[in-house]
Amino acid sequence: MKTRLLYEEAGLRTFALVMDKGDEAAGRITAFAREQGISGAGLTAIGACRQATLGYFDPKIMDYRSTHFDGQLEVLSLLGDIATHNGEPALHAHLVLGRKDSSVIGGHLQKCVVFPTMEVIVTETPAHLRKRIDPETGLALIAPDASDGPPAGS
Repeated sequence: MKTRLLYEEAGLRTFALVMDKGDEAAGRITAFAREQGISGAGLTAIGACRQATLGYFDPKIMDYRSTHFDGQLEVLSLLGDIATHNGEPALHAHLVLGRKDSSVIGGHLQKCVVFPTMEVIVTETPAHLRKRIDPETGLALIAPDASDGPPAGS
């Protein structure tokens, strides 16, 4: 993966991440956020992949159901955020993929193996976002009331 700082002002940065063949997008984005000390950001991406695992949150089981896809797919849209959970960057993104017949599939990004490339723009947010476990669903959700200032220990 190649990266470039595109913009920086008042402590906020915007980065371009260009994924290489074989990169696993979710893991690479999370590792990049950790390396750069990113505790709050939005992100978008386009590109293509050869494997993807998408999740669907099923309230009947209060967990994600996963579906794995093999074969060449276009990344039509990846939208998400990075927040902190237990002091670590937590990626939450949804992925829309296009098939060769122009049909689409989408869901919660769990895994995406890039081929041949994916271009990701990561834009830090002015407030540091934090997540808390929602007692009803067990999911780590952004807690707007906990978004003031940097996370503890930074």
